[in-house]
Amino acid sequence: MVDWDSNRGCWQNSIPGEEAEPEKGEESPGLPPIAITDLATFAPAEGRIVGEPDSLGVVGLPANFVTEASPHVRSGDLFGFPVDVRFTPVSYTFDYGDGETRTSSSPGASWASLGQAQFTPTDTSHTYSERGTYDARVDIAYAAEIDLGAGWFPVEGQLDIPGPTQQIRIFEAHTALVARTCAEQPTAPGC
Repeated sequence: MVDWDSNRGCWQNSIPGEEAEPEKGEESPGLPPIAITDLATFAPAEGRIVGEPDSLGVVGLPANFVTEASPHVRSGDLFGFPVDVRFTPVSYTFDYGDGETRTSSSPGASWASLGQAQFTPTDTSHTYSERGTYDARVDIAYAAEIDLGAGWFPVEGQLDIPGPTQQIRIFEAHTALVARTCAEQPTAPGC
């Protein structure tokens, strides 16, 4: 009993570099491969478009469009396992309702936050060529990551989430001189 631990040893279950082959007919339990479409049921946030100024515009002048989107987490069950899914916006496709679209990596910014005057161009602004009412919207493409309790893992692909439409009214503006006519002062603005 003096050398009690002398018979203790380590047994090697397999040779390094060799992997044990599962027996035929036996499948290992666990999650099946996860595709980006499997995460659509977690409902990432849709983008709401805001047109400046006050969803109005003038023919021939830029109307500015912005949306708000940020990374967010949804929780639920996937294939019977509890998971967290983190959605991160990667691109924004602005559909201006007149057949024109623009894809940007930016959600846009208001004229005030940019320090710009109204009706000046921005990265997400659009100039309409005809008056009317247009249904504008923004579609957001999201990248996804999942967490099964062991950290975040990326899922290949992206989800494109269409946003609801927002009506934008575009008016025509006509200028007129009130101090003098163009015959009286031909060099005045608008003459």
